[in-house]
Amino acid sequence: MKYVSGKTSAEGAAATRRSGVPGNTTESRAEIAVGSALSAERGTRARVARLILEHGPVTAADLGERLGLTPAAVRRHLDALLADGMIAPRTARPRGQRGRGRPAKLFAITDAGRSAFVHAYDDLAGSALRFLAERLGDEAVSEFARAQVAGLVDRLESVMREVPADQRIRVLAEALSAEGYAASATETVIGGEQLCQHHCPVAHVAAKFPQLCEAETEAFGQLLGTPVQRLATIANGDGVCTTHVSPHALAVRHARSPETTSKESGR
Repeated sequence: MKYVSGKTSAEGAAATRRSGVPGNTTESRAEIAVGSALSAERGTRARVARLILEHGPVTAADLGERLGLTPAAVRRHLDALLADGMIAPRTARPRGQRGRGRPAKLFAITDAGRSAFVHAYDDLAGSALRFLAERLGDEAVSEFARAQVAGLVDRLESVMREVPADQRIRVLAEALSAEGYAASATETVIGGEQLCQHHCPVAHVAAKFPQLCEAETEAFGQLLGTPVQRLATIANGDGVCTTHVSPHALAVRHARSPETTSKESGR
């Protein structure tokens, strides 16, 4: 609805008749055009935010290349998202660069930005788990959590047996991304790898029921065939769910160690 300051609807109609303009068709068309443009702008901005969410901290140039936007358009959307508190800037020096040059400017999703992508079923899921805990106890919640990740294990277990050990974490990251967790895998300087989940569809529920995170971590270790350790979770207020994955060779050496062998033979 368009509001005109200082005129009643009757006065506006009289003015229209005096001017000879047939109604406000021109204004209506202009409003529709503006509305369409604003809708397209919001849609593109949402795509920018989702890309930052799914791919972690990224540069403006990366965003422009992925979305086919001009630098000016990317900057406009980034400025709006920064003003709304949906993203935050970070700096990172390019690999191999020591002390010189300008650090790369990255953009990362904030808690407020992540919350905008939270599923509307959080309240219902939380209520259901509270009911389960009250009626049957915490162990029932743990059993439910293990049942939830059992599907992932069933789908990937046979695949993992055919994949080289050093490629399993990437297969797992791809499977998690397909389910909305925006996962990635990177090597660490201290040995092993890190599995990062930049989005968690159940973060708000997992904050109250950590059994969901615990069951997921157990499933990761089972699928990867090596010890894993959860270092951080979105549910606990961290920016990313991070899991350290021990080198597979270390797990093999541990399995073949005399101590392990003596324990097995003593059973």
